[in-house]
Amino acid sequence: MFLGDLIDRGENPGAVVRLVKELYDEADVIVLKGNHEAMLLDWLKNPNEKMKYYMSQGGMETIQSLLIENVSEDKSPEELARKVMEESGDLVAFLDSRPLYHEVNQYVFVHAGVDLTLKDWHDTAPKEFYWIREPFLFGENHTGKVFIFGHTPVQNLHNHDSSRIWVSVDETRMDIDGGAVFGGSLNAVVVEETAVTKIFMVSKDDLYHCD
Repeated sequence: MFLGDLIDRGENPGAVVRLVKELYDEADVIVLKGNHEAMLLDWLKNPNEKMKYYMSQGGMETIQSLLIENVSEDKSPEELARKVMEESGDLVAFLDSRPLYHEVNQYVFVHAGVDLTLKDWHDTAPKEFYWIREPFLFGENHTGKVFIFGHTPVQNLHNHDSSRIWVSVDETRMDIDGGAVFGGSLNAVVVEETAVTKIFMVSKDDLYHCD
């Protein structure tokens, strides 16, 4: 299970997408859509209008890694978008078709969160599944579900500089975004039928395994 945001951060986001797609094609792997995938797709639809914003979010690294040759400085946004679709259209289609959440028993896996004010959280607006923050993080959860998500680096939620997984006071929300791109850790959990049984934290220097 990947919670989204495969791109726009790191040295070779295109290689990450290719690897994840291979896993998806070969095994029972679930890949969700994150806000960075949504930003790439938005840019491809409106390359001129979205160029400046997408570049500020690490977009050029993603564009370059989706192309065979280095990007020429004289390429217009439309030319870049066209080349991405010509050379990596299969990867774009893969990212575009990703679901917004995955629900298993009492657990819901999602990139950012859901609208807890709705009678039925399934009716959350598509954009909120990969963009929402405070209303989901600190709102009352009466859904009967436990949400496992990313999007918000845990350093923004702890009262100390820690990359460890954040759990809400009511224990119904678990943020596993360790802020790896900012020097934190890449976190993962093992979820069995009724509990999270293992937590993994990978940093540049160490591998932490917490039962």
